[in-house]
Amino acid sequence: MKRALPTGFTLIELLIVIVIIGILASIAIPKYTNARNKAYVASVTSDLKNLGTQEELYHSDNQFYTSDLASMTDLHLSKGVNITVNEATGTGWAATGYHSALPNRSCGIYFGGASSSNAPPATLPGTVECQK
Repeated sequence: MKRALPTGFTLIELLIVIVIIGILASIAIPKYTNARNKAYVASVTSDLKNLGTQEELYHSDNQFYTSDLASMTDLHLSKGVNITVNEATGTGWAATGYHSALPNRSCGIYFGGASSSNAPPATLPGTVECQK
């Protein structure tokens, strides 16, 4: 008579698989979180650049910049992005923005005669800069 081979996995084999899955998860989850945060910052940066284009279009029609985002009909903000125009005059504008998923990490941009203090952390006009 032939003896049947045992089927299934032993407890040790199952534990080894679980440990390997845990190690892979501990590597993958932080990388995923970092990539997601970079995507949030990229959407804020993109929306601030689009704001700059819309401000220039508004200025060409009205000879001054605006702090009213609703008056820029072609400005469409990404989901979760919040932008505030902190300064808008006839000679320049300054704005800051953040993503609701990263409220402690803001970006800023200013242009023309606006003050960089109204668009932290921006230090160069026309360039979006974000907190690290």
